Amino acid sequence: MSDVLPRPLRFGVFLAPFHPADEHPTEQLHRDLGLVQHLDALGYDEAWIGEHHSGGYEIIPSPEVFLAHAAAITQRIRLGTGVVSLPYHNPLMLVDRILQLDHQSRGRVMLGCGPGQLVTDAFMLGIEPSEQRRMMSEALEVIVPLLRGEVVTRKTDWFDLQEASSQLPPVQWPGPEIAVASAISPSGAIAAGKHGAGLLSLAASGPEGYEQLPKHWDVCEETAAKHGQQVDRSNWRLVVPMHIAETREQARRDMEHGTLRLAGYMEALGGVRPPFAESTDTMLDAWTGPGLPIFGKLTCGTPDDAIEVIESLREQSGGFGTVLFLGHNCANPEATRRSYELIGRCVIPAVNDANRHRKRSMEWATKNAARFMPAMQVGIQKAIEEYEAGRAESGGEGTAWVGDTQGDA
Repeated sequence: MSDVLPRPLRFGVFLAPFHPADEHPTEQLHRDLGLVQHLDALGYDEAWIGEHHSGGYEIIPSPEVFLAHAAAITQRIRLGTGVVSLPYHNPLMLVDRILQLDHQSRGRVMLGCGPGQLVTDAFMLGIEPSEQRRMMSEALEVIVPLLRGEVVTRKTDWFDLQEASSQLPPVQWPGPEIAVASAISPSGAIAAGKHGAGLLSLAASGPEGYEQLPKHWDVCEETAAKHGQQVDRSNWRLVVPMHIAETREQARRDMEHGTLRLAGYMEALGGVRPPFAESTDTMLDAWTGPGLPIFGKLTCGTPDDAIEVIESLREQSGGFGTVLFLGHNCANPEATRRSYELIGRCVIPAVNDANRHRKRSMEWATKNAARFMPAMQVGIQKAIEEYEAGRAESGGEGTAWVGDTQGDA
């Protein structure tokens, strides 16, 4: 067995964010910033922040503004837009903002992008939902070269770039990482492969999304090969909802705080009360059982439960780079922070075998204890005898040594 550890999984958070509409929005936003700061201190690798403009629950309209503040109060965690809806933005303006963030964060920014999930956003902007994926693809075709410092001329029915370029070069070489959101359809995997980008699998824990994981990566690789691109599994991120506590019973009690309020948001978007939302129990049973639309299947339990799910995702997918925990905000803020702390303390080191070398050292010491302990005792006894011999030579001056040979400092 090789003593070199394999490439570890990275861990992060995917914050839409989901916020109940009966709490103070200012405090909710600052709580999100505090959570990112907390995750940075715990050693998490990434935080992704969403863009939404309607619905009243996902209340960050500009992830770039949020990430600029987050960059100032964190040290090492990488910061991504999760995700920017490309049809809503002129590509050059978006690139300029991302490159400015690349400098302000000292090379920690990532561009997550998608077509736009909330149809209510598209409606307010006068964008036909059936055109959003086509518009996302057209935007990516110019965003990729612009982020790498190239000059672009391109005209479509919704943007017109004439010798466009950013004044700022990227900090990261050859440019900030790009990741494309993907759910059930193959459109995200196709876009990621076409441009050699990373893949954000948002529905990884749901039954259909879970089953499609290997197919999505196959599509990504096949598309990349057709376009002369390369994709890397280490740039593949899976989004999963979890809440972890010391016991399964405690984790479920924690989730009673806000689960039904999330159902209210689903009702607002869909126009009807979800059939599973009769009570907290029925909703949690559905969420931890077959899973919920959009939100996938919830892991609500202990660190061991989280480890089992992550290992299952690893096996099903064939390998990926980052686990992103969905920021569902159904537990209260204190329980939410404890969940991330437990994951950092117990789940991450187990999944990445971070204590492998420590275990090897302990096993080696135990295996050789019968050889080491007598040798130590001989050394202690020798030190005592030499001390007593020196005392005798000096006429018995000094304190006589009284003790055993079981230990020494």
